[in-house]
Amino acid sequence: MAKYSFLLFLYAYFIIKSIASSGNDDDNRSLHIIYMGSLPKGDYSPTSHHLSMLQQTTNNDAKNHIVRSYHRSFNGFAAMITDQQREMLSKMEGVVSVFPSRTLQLHTTRSWDFMGFQESIQRNNTGESDVIIGVIDTGIWPESKSFNDDGFGPIPEKWKGACEGGKNFTCNNKIIGARHYLKRIVSDASARDFDGHGSHTASTAAGNRVSDASFYGIAGGVARGGAPSARIAVYRVCDAACSDDAILAAFDDSIADGVDVVTISMGPTVPIPFDSNSIAIGSFHAMEKGILTINSAGNSGPESETTHSLSPWIFSVAASTMDRRIIDKVLLGNGLTLSGKSINSFSSNGKKIPLVYGKMASRSNCSDEREAEGCYSYCLDPKRTKGKILLCDNEDGYEWASKLEAFGSMVVSNEFEAQVVSYPSISIDLKTYDLAKAYANSNTTPYAEIFTSEDFNNTIAPIIADFSSRGPNYAIPEIMKPDICAPGIEILAAYSPISSPSEESTDKRSVQYNILSGTSMACPHVAAIAAFVKVFHPDWSPAAIKSSIMTTAKPMNETNKEKEFAYGSGFLDPIRAINPGLVFDLSKDDHVNLLCSIGYDTAKVRLISGDNSTSCPSSSSQSMAKDFNYPAIVARVQQQKPFTVNFTRTVTNVGFANSTYKAQVQQQLGMNITVVPNILTFKSVKEKQSFVVNVGGKLNSSEESVVSSSLLCSDGTHSVRKYISLLEVIDSGIWPESKSFNDDGFGPIPKKWKGACGGGKNFTCNNKIIGARHYLNENGSARDVVGHGSHTASIAAGNKVLLNHVLLFV
Repeated sequence: MAKYSFLLFLYAYFIIKSIASSGNDDDNRSLHIIYMGSLPKGDYSPTSHHLSMLQQTTNNDAKNHIVRSYHRSFNGFAAMITDQQREMLSKMEGVVSVFPSRTLQLHTTRSWDFMGFQESIQRNNTGESDVIIGVIDTGIWPESKSFNDDGFGPIPEKWKGACEGGKNFTCNNKIIGARHYLKRIVSDASARDFDGHGSHTASTAAGNRVSDASFYGIAGGVARGGAPSARIAVYRVCDAACSDDAILAAFDDSIADGVDVVTISMGPTVPIPFDSNSIAIGSFHAMEKGILTINSAGNSGPESETTHSLSPWIFSVAASTMDRRIIDKVLLGNGLTLSGKSINSFSSNGKKIPLVYGKMASRSNCSDEREAEGCYSYCLDPKRTKGKILLCDNEDGYEWASKLEAFGSMVVSNEFEAQVVSYPSISIDLKTYDLAKAYANSNTTPYAEIFTSEDFNNTIAPIIADFSSRGPNYAIPEIMKPDICAPGIEILAAYSPISSPSEESTDKRSVQYNILSGTSMACPHVAAIAAFVKVFHPDWSPAAIKSSIMTTAKPMNETNKEKEFAYGSGFLDPIRAINPGLVFDLSKDDHVNLLCSIGYDTAKVRLISGDNSTSCPSSSSQSMAKDFNYPAIVARVQQQKPFTVNFTRTVTNVGFANSTYKAQVQQQLGMNITVVPNILTFKSVKEKQSFVVNVGGKLNSSEESVVSSSLLCSDGTHSVRKYISLLEVIDSGIWPESKSFNDDGFGPIPKKWKGACGGGKNFTCNNKIIGARHYLNENGSARDVVGHGSHTASIAAGNKVLLNHVLLFV
């Protein structure tokens, strides 16, 4: 009996020791990553393998300590392990490394950090809280964390606005004003954002710091605006559309309310003269009152002359990438992993989904094979597509696959940016798509797995977005447009929880933060920095603020044929913008004189300016446009012909009282640039000095239509960069029958005209088109069969033709 008692005692002892030891082991465990490189090809079950490895290092159940397996694009796992286990695992075959899972600093929604505008920068929070950003858009979602007023003091005394946000809309000390212009729709008569666009742009400009913001875990981090202490005044001008009357009303109110900066991420879809353009008109009057308007350049690129944000008093913003991009991946049944673009929050959860090419799921009565290949729903059999991943030859297949109740889709698309999808879907380029199609067509039971989207580090940023609208400025070619570029690709910011994140009616998800792309997203980045500069320089004019941001921008490294007409002065550099050293300033009178130089008569200019003493010269010279004190230089020259152009500019010293700036020119082949004087010496702050830039030369024949250089002025501390762009003048003719070129009301041809109408076959001149020549073969004509020449000619001197205006989000 004593023997059994002793054995029982030993059994109890080892059990207790085991339990105690187990408890001690748990106390000593920490989270580690076991990295195993790429996924093996062939049949392989990562999770089972990982579990087996961990089980070899412990007597306990390994399932309790494995945290996650990495099995999508690389191989490895995370587990809670002891030091002893770490040593054992590190010596196992197939293990690359074992390292602790460290706590890293949270990244923001990324764009501000990428620009060097970290949270740690020195700010004047008191001054910033006095700055009011007017957001003309689709409204705002006031309950968003990005807009609460925790820590905000009283509303600035200068504010003259009101909170007229409508039903169930409450302002606070962050959103200090709200108005809407939707009285025609009673149920929607509110400044509340039912779309999401306005909340997104407002929070990008001035949203509070919000931790752990993400779109279903994608692009996670800290969401914050560029001017988080600034106040917001919201003006909702859009319902189903954004009308000129509402926009003008919003400008009218915002100027009177006392905003400091206006951001407006929309624009016309057709060329509109300044005096018929609600944004140009409203922003001109804002400029009069010292308010800078920032406007998106548009999403009609990459073709040239597609931006309609052309007014010289507007700050026009193009969209670029940043160092974070979002991709999605799909794993084919043959082990091949393909990468593409989508913002996909859905996962196959390890399940292999049957894969079918659209053509292989077609109905017997489908008459067009190409429509089946594109997954058009009327050509496909729903019984053969339901629950499967569809391969579609064009991007329209994304919509059709959803209607066909497919589980997911893989579509061919050359879209520059990733888009939020409402079901598992990935857009891939044609080369990648052909790999997937070859696999699907060569297997009797093909399958695939679409993963949730992920971030990756984009080392070639910034580059201009394909969709970003381009210049040159067809209204005033001497004024460079767009002015600057800022992040506009895959930006995470606040959103309306009642708006579909994918903008699809079938998508019923509700999100607080969403990822959008467009020049709309780039625009509020610049608005925030304009507000930031104004905090440090409250007495600066809109032109001075604009100049400081343009001349301190970072040069772009990409080889883009449109060059500055794609990205303006370069990439936004917030920190340098507050201390430029020199600025190119402009007054209201300068802008009024420019209107004279582009053809506005005294009567009209007096009406616009409200100054009856204004008088336009009887024969305004276009040279006034080239000498307009803009922070960039543009000239049109003819190829293979000698040219000489002189530009006068005036700079104001905003740096050191006693300073000397020396000009350095980047010479280009075919150009000879000199600056007179090339040294400017200042003795006081706000002192002005002028100089002349002489550009001469002869451009040889080349494929490039834009030749650019730069002028850098530096005093050793401050550096001011000014771009010089030469635009080759070659055009495609004219369409003489257009209403823009009829000669109703025109008198005889001027006597000084010595030209001829050599327009060729079936081409007739009139008292409007007084001359025409072509330089083609003997059967050629000056008739425009491309459209470009008619477009530019009508902008420069076309007759007045009434148009219906439609504005779109850009």
